[in-house]
Amino acid sequence: MHRGAPLSVRACILGCAGPQLSAEESRFFADAQPWGFILFGRNCVDEDQIRALCADLRTSVGRHAPILIDEEGGRVSRLRPLGGRIGPPAAIFAQSSLSLEDMCAAVRANYYAIGARLASIGVDVDCAPVLDLPTHDADPIIGDRAFCADPALAGKLGQVCLDGLLDAGVAGVIKHIPGHGRADVDSHKALPVVTASRDQLENHDFLPFATLSNAAMAMTGHVIYNAYDPDNAATCSEIMINQIIRGRIGFDGLLMSDDLDMKALSGTLAERAKASLRAGCDVVLQCNGVLDDMRQVAAATHSLDGKALARANAAQPHSHPGTIDRAAAEAEADAWAARLSGGLA
Repeated sequence: MHRGAPLSVRACILGCAGPQLSAEESRFFADAQPWGFILFGRNCVDEDQIRALCADLRTSVGRHAPILIDEEGGRVSRLRPLGGRIGPPAAIFAQSSLSLEDMCAAVRANYYAIGARLASIGVDVDCAPVLDLPTHDADPIIGDRAFCADPALAGKLGQVCLDGLLDAGVAGVIKHIPGHGRADVDSHKALPVVTASRDQLENHDFLPFATLSNAAMAMTGHVIYNAYDPDNAATCSEIMINQIIRGRIGFDGLLMSDDLDMKALSGTLAERAKASLRAGCDVVLQCNGVLDDMRQVAAATHSLDGKALARANAAQPHSHPGTIDRAAAEAEADAWAARLSGGLA
């Protein structure tokens, strides 16, 4: 199969309905040519099945399309129904009494093990790390998915997470740029509004993302930041994307929207897709796997070109050139996890 994004690739990432690709889905993907695909629990029965599904998805578009999954460890794991190693929530690392050096080694080992498992089943993009800085009065949707509330430490551990995944040939996605930690509601259910000042945001919430501004990929937050744009969620805000994410934070990698299906956004799926791309997202993410919905999104998106195409090509993950000893990777990560659980601060 062809590697890399040809000019005809569409600026979207789509799901599929179940554990096997239907003939109708395959025909649709061949025509629509989404840049990539994303898997959810509904798509995951066992590792052989996932491996076959990934192969079929790539065959449908005739190239090695990126395949994404949310495999953070802790409570956000699409592979949990399969059993096997999941890994702890991100927060446990900073809560431990380990030295900074050992904390980083534990984080790297954990995400290398996660990456090794994903690589072995055909998945090459993990939607992690979560760089949001949680606050005590925020909705718990982020909570222990984030490393900590310390911007410097969160940025450092986030980089180590990316490094661990990359060691296994898996690309990471920093999220939810420019920061979801103050969100007062779950953006899956409603639109959060953050009332923090520019000073609070620029000298706290945005800092981990600025530290990782050279990351290959980032995912937006469906959050309104009143201090900059009181009318539009960041995903659909030219101000937030151009002035803050691209400007102040300095991120120049591939920018994808969070899931267009989430209730934080309004309008039809086509309107959401167009608003996200118009604001400056490079690609949109639509996850539910409903064929009619995917058709609507595909029709509303354009072919990747210009800077967006260059960013997509640069972000395209490549298989690890060597052999990964997955069992050894998981054993090392589990050894660190035992130290973490025995040394919580």
